[in-house]
Amino acid sequence: MRSGSLSESNKGTLLGEALRTWWADFNDFGTVALRIVLILLVAFILNRFARRAIQSFLNHLKTTPDQPARQSIRQATLGMVLRSGLTIVVFTVALMMVLSEINIDLAPLIASAGIAGVAIGFGAQTLVRDFLSGFFLLVEDQFGVGDVIDVGEASGTVEALNLRTTEIRDVNGTLWYVPNGEIKRVANKSQDWARAVLDIEVAYHTDMNLAMHVIKEVADGVWRDQLEQATITEEPEIWGVENFGENAISIRLVVKVQPGEQWSTAREIRRRLKLAFDEHAIEIPFPQRVMWIKREDGEYSVPDRLDDDPFLPKGAPDEF
Repeated sequence: MRSGSLSESNKGTLLGEALRTWWADFNDFGTVALRIVLILLVAFILNRFARRAIQSFLNHLKTTPDQPARQSIRQATLGMVLRSGLTIVVFTVALMMVLSEINIDLAPLIASAGIAGVAIGFGAQTLVRDFLSGFFLLVEDQFGVGDVIDVGEASGTVEALNLRTTEIRDVNGTLWYVPNGEIKRVANKSQDWARAVLDIEVAYHTDMNLAMHVIKEVADGVWRDQLEQATITEEPEIWGVENFGENAISIRLVVKVQPGEQWSTAREIRRRLKLAFDEHAIEIPFPQRVMWIKREDGEYSVPDRLDDDPFLPKGAPDEF
């Protein structure tokens, strides 16, 4: 009887110890699970607050009220990049903390990730450069969709701007794909405002005061009309005689216009100037050629329709 009682007592002791061990392990597992849940919860909350901060930052960026489409594209692209990058960083750190909680050694993983990162970075350094350049182009707002730019080999209207490439449509309709990392300098011809510069040539015998007066009147007329594609924002200016050319004197006219409208404004001013010059008998010089015709009798003559031209020489040259 005594040995049986001891056996039952030992069994009870072993069962109690097993239960205590199981309960301790369960408590440890519960503690670890609770910590993992807390880590993921904190990561989720942090990510949400950071996304709101990013949106607030994007809302305070430099805005272009007259170009809402450009602004929305810029904000959408920047928002996507910043939110994606932030999410990756936050949850990568959270994953490393979770792995540490379940007693996984992170040192080999970090070392392997570092080696892989160096290899990938070395092999894809051009791609990384393109992405970084695209990011800063968007942040600094150097140009956007709809702008007319010159980046060296390509110039035209920006049709798309993303992190890796910029798409430019030139005047001939050719679409250029320019890697952002290859853009060393940018000439933006349609940001904020633009200027049309016209060097108008008149003949040397022209009355300069009359020519300048006519040019100013024509430019002021376009300014007052406020045409849809030729909107002059300030009073046109005559800067005076710009150059003494081989056949003409150049008078410089400058007008400040809405961005991207300098070319259409210049074309409209030239059209009106031709009509005004004809009305005031102001000559627009152009190269002229006099042709002498040798007849069979050895004499020289000019075509009959030019005989009355006062600017033609009256005597034939002695020799050619």
